[in-house]
Amino acid sequence: MRIFIASGIFHPDSGGPATYLYRLLPELQARGHSVRALSFGDTTAHDSDYPYPLTRVSLNQSLLTRRREYLADYRAGIADSDLIYLNSLGLPRGGDRAYPMVLKVVGDLAWERAVNRGWISPDTDIDNFQRQRYSPLVEWLKLSRSWEVRHVDRVVVPSQYLRQMVIGWGAPADRVQVIYNALDHDHYAPSLSRGEARTQLGLPLNAPVLLTAARLTAWKGVDFLLEAISRCPGYHLLIAGDGPMQVALQTSAERLGINDRAHFLGKVPHTQMAVHMRAADYFVLYSGYEGLSHVILEALAAGTPVIASARGGNPELVADGVNGLLVSHPNLSALIEVLHRAFVPGVHEHLDEGVRYGLNNFDWQTMVEQTVHMLETVSGSTSSRQRLAFNL
Repeated sequence: MRIFIASGIFHPDSGGPATYLYRLLPELQARGHSVRALSFGDTTAHDSDYPYPLTRVSLNQSLLTRRREYLADYRAGIADSDLIYLNSLGLPRGGDRAYPMVLKVVGDLAWERAVNRGWISPDTDIDNFQRQRYSPLVEWLKLSRSWEVRHVDRVVVPSQYLRQMVIGWGAPADRVQVIYNALDHDHYAPSLSRGEARTQLGLPLNAPVLLTAARLTAWKGVDFLLEAISRCPGYHLLIAGDGPMQVALQTSAERLGINDRAHFLGKVPHTQMAVHMRAADYFVLYSGYEGLSHVILEALAAGTPVIASARGGNPELVADGVNGLLVSHPNLSALIEVLHRAFVPGVHEHLDEGVRYGLNNFDWQTMVEQTVHMLETVSGSTSSRQRLAFNL
């Protein structure tokens, strides 16, 4: 099968969609399929090292120019393909109605773009966003993503939460399939004790240490964590990541008087994240939205219990009282209460024992086999052949 992959980002860009493709495509090749990929991004010195053709459309040009170039490369790329795999909503597309298509959806692009462009408030709740009406521009974004999920043969999502959301956009329920995110557990298996990891990173050995890792945007809830830490004397918070709210969050930490306990680490190399996760007593993600958090999986595989908001796909990863603690959101007082409870004698030890609960559901090879089977099924499906005949 000849598979054409269209994506918005690609390795070595940071982010789950880029890492996912980088690891998945060789697996497809190993099973006898040919692949070629298209992405936005600037060519790197190592592009020729990929074992498949990769075209990058430079972002260092006007929006209109780069979208035109992407569309031209897209049309050229699908010409000799048996199946199109779209790794993102909102890509420039055309001339593809005759082809079997799979679309992976990891979030609501309409909501993200509306927040990023200032068309809605940055604290707009994503679940409320699905039900309420906004400006014509925002409603157009909603209609666009709804049109996309209705006009492909299969939509792949990483959580039951997202499956219900996509069905709410109008996608036929029988075409929306959950394939959970996965990771290589061995890479995150703890090789250091918590004390050894803290010594390596220069962290206090006996103080409560929390770690969060996220792009610093409004919906990641780092502002809540800073407020909570200010009311938890002696707690340290490690903040891995950068983003548009970094300066505001650092200013908030100074205002709250916790500069010595709120540690802004910036971007932490992926190779070092396992050490940071091992050093923390808990990984904390108090976000208002997560499709299915890969970083929570990484923390659990590293042997670190999780404290997470009971939102989005988080309850599909964190079993409250087993491998972590779930907290209502947005609720500062509840967050503070849970942070205190997390260090009651015996609680951490109990959660440590259950930290690997359910991780077998997120095995890399299982995810690969499910994905390959899904792609082969769609490529050979009767519905796709009928659609091909209809469009010809």
